This record gives sequence, C-alpha cells and structure tokens, in this order.
Amino acid sequence: MNSIDIQKEFFLSGATLDVEYRIRQLRSLYNIIQIYQDQICQALHQDLGKSRQEAYTTEVGIVLSQISHTLSNIRRWAKPRRVSTTMMQFRGRGTVIPEPYGVCLILSPWNYPFQLSISPAVAAIAAGNCVILKPSELAPATAELLSQIFNQNFEQRFCRVITGGVEVAKSLLMQKFDYIFFTGGTKVGQQVLEQAAKNMVPVTLELGGKSPCIVDDTAVIPIAARRIIWGKTLNSGQTCVAPDYLFVHQKVYRQLIEAMKGCIHEFFGEHPQQCPQYPKIINQRHYDRICSLMEGCNILYGGEKDPEQLKIAPTLIGEPSPKHPIMEEEIFGPLLPVMPYERLEEVIDFIRQRPTPLALYLFTRDSRVENKVMSALRFGGGCINDTVLHLAGENLPFGGVGESGMGAYHGKTGFDTFSHEKSLLKSSSILDLGLRYPPYDTTPRKERVIRWICSRKH
Repeated sequence: MNSIDIQKEFFLSGATLDVEYRIRQLRSLYNIIQIYQDQICQALHQDLGKSRQEAYTTEVGIVLSQISHTLSNIRRWAKPRRVSTTMMQFRGRGTVIPEPYGVCLILSPWNYPFQLSISPAVAAIAAGNCVILKPSELAPATAELLSQIFNQNFEQRFCRVITGGVEVAKSLLMQKFDYIFFTGGTKVGQQVLEQAAKNMVPVTLELGGKSPCIVDDTAVIPIAARRIIWGKTLNSGQTCVAPDYLFVHQKVYRQLIEAMKGCIHEFFGEHPQQCPQYPKIINQRHYDRICSLMEGCNILYGGEKDPEQLKIAPTLIGEPSPKHPIMEEEIFGPLLPVMPYERLEEVIDFIRQRPTPLALYLFTRDSRVENKVMSALRFGGGCINDTVLHLAGENLPFGGVGESGMGAYHGKTGFDTFSHEKSLLKSSSILDLGLRYPPYDTTPRKERVIRWICSRKH
C-alpha cells in the first residue's frame, strides 16, 4: 500500500474523528517544536540566511501561537451547531456538523518553509484530517528537519512528510487526495488546480502577486518609512505580501525617500549586503532574476550586490515605466519601485487595471481617503498604516482573491477550510403537514397558505 492508501485506511477507522485525539496530536506537535526550535532556526539560517530573531518571530513563534489558539478553541469549533428551520420543516431540527475531508495534501513553499508548512497542517489536524506534507526542495535543510519532526514523532498513517523535487510533487498530485492545499507561485498554482480538477479534488491556493502600497500627504512619514522598509526587507523581500511597489503623494515624495534611506541604514548599516542579519536570496536562479529586474532602472538608493553570499542590498527605484518588467512581474526580492502621484484616482485606476493583489497597504490619517481606497479596490487583505502584520493574527483570515488565490486560513477560518459542513435535518414523526403532498389543491386560499409557510421560519 502507498502512503495515501495507508492514511485513507486509518482515516476510515474513525480515530481522527475524536476531538481528544486531535488535541493530543497538536499538543505533541507544540512540545516537539519547542524541543527543535534551535535546530529550526539553524535550518532557516542555512536555507535563507535568516537571523535567529527573524526566524523565531516570523516562523517558529507564529506557529506556536497558532497551535495555542487552536487548542483553546478546537472543542467549540468542532461541536455540531443548531440552525433555524423553515415552516416547511415544522418541528424539524437543523444541525450543521463539521467533519474532516479525509487525507489532505499540503504543498508548501521555500520562502517561509517552516511556517507555511506547519500552519496549514495545524488547521488540517484540528479539523480531523490525515496529512501528507510535501515541503519545497529549494529549502533542503528545513525540508529535512520537517521530515524528522513528523516522521520520527508521529504515526505515518496519520501524518507524514515526503521530500523530493518537482517529480515527487507531480506524482503526488496524480493521486486522489480528499483536499489539496498549495502555497506558491501563480503558474504552479494553475497546474495544481488543473490536476486537482481531473480528480474532482477541492483546493485552496495561496498565491501572490504585486501588492501595492500607497502613502498620502497626511501620513506620518517617519513611521510609514520604518514600516514599509521593514515589510519590504523581511526575508530580503521574499514574502508573498511584501510591498511590491509604492505610490507616494508628490507633496511628501522626497521626504519619504530620504526617510526610507535612513531606515535602511539604521536597520542594516552602510553596506546591507554585508550585514549578517540580512537574509540572502534563496538560490542563484532567483538572484540572477532579481538582478535582471534592476537593468535600465533609475536606482535612487542601494543596488549593491554580493554574488558570493547571494545578497542584494535594499534598493529604491525611481519612477519605472509601467511596461518595465519590474512593474509587470512579482519582484519577490528587496527592490522597491517608488512613484509620485498627484490624484488618488490615478492610483486607483492603475491598481484596478492589474491582477487582483494579495495585499494592499495604505498610509493615511484621512478617513475619506481610507474609505475611498477600501471601497474602490479589491485585494486579499492588508493594513492601514502598517505592512505585513495582518497575516500574524489568528482571527484575521489570510488568503487571496482572483489571481492571488482562492480560499483562506488561520484560526477558525483554517479549521473551516479543512472541514466539510454536513447539514442534517431531523424531522418529527408526530405531525405531518399534508400540504406538501399531491394531489395539489390550487384554490387561491390554499396557495396563499403554502406561500406563507414557505416564506416563514419558526
């Protein structure tokens, strides 16, 4: 038997339907992560050059917080809940029962290889599923550690990590899972969706895109600069919700540019590409791709490279052409195009004409500007007067829309994503309304009674 058949057999045994079983697995995972946390941080440094503090803050700490939140709420989330019924269902009892899908495949990316592997796994386990996790081969140290954490501490018939490259992923996708959760790029996401459709498997796609940032002339510039540069340089820009390009009101354009230059120097020193706390680009291919995006650009600040360490300094780029590749491709690196604007409508039109972004950030103290932007633009999620932090809260669903993805997770939303809500009506045998049975009487009075019954709840 292969892995999926073994897990399907275990799922059908009913063991994971027991909420207490799920709680034990999550508590065990929490304790194991605490034991392994030093090794996790080392693996993240090896794969991406992350400092210990960044690795813990953006990966280990977030995961531990999510597990704690889930453990505090799982019994309530898993309970069947009563719902109201209509007069047609008189004396009936309506119930919605969350039940797991079965065996779930999680395909995780390389940029946050620990967090974006464990977070969906926590939601899947909480909902009562079995899990097969395929981490990215581009972060090999973390992938190997994930294999140790799961395969040496959990029953593989319940939860297993399978490592390998593209061919392994393709082989897994050909099998009939009960649910697929994918985090990664849009092109691969399309392939995952196509393969899932062949087997009629439901999916969640967490993709990316070009996330805009807008700074108007009422913003607190020193705070805006710090938070934009922090969000952009986190993981050296290799974050799906990093600010991808920046529109700044012309009144504060120069002021913000100078403030951002100061923040880069404050965070990483005079030579950021030599700073040991500044992460590297994942591999040579991505390093070369990001370097090519700088060609023909007006570099306002930064641009220094260290090809041996695969590091590129945070780089501010002035007013690129909308047709330049840097404005058409997701950057996924520490380059930030900056453009002045005069009228907010111009910015809104620019964003509307492009694929729906995963995130949007707005810096303003004007509630009218806030309301205008929020009502006019569609995006997965975002922040007002901050960047990135919206994905850190368990009570804020995280997910894209349109080209940036489908479905969401985190907290209760993640539990719901990996659950099928089974509806159940329990009818009474004491009273039986004859109006629903043929032969039908079409007199006006009875028609009025039937219409009244069909439109009422009790």
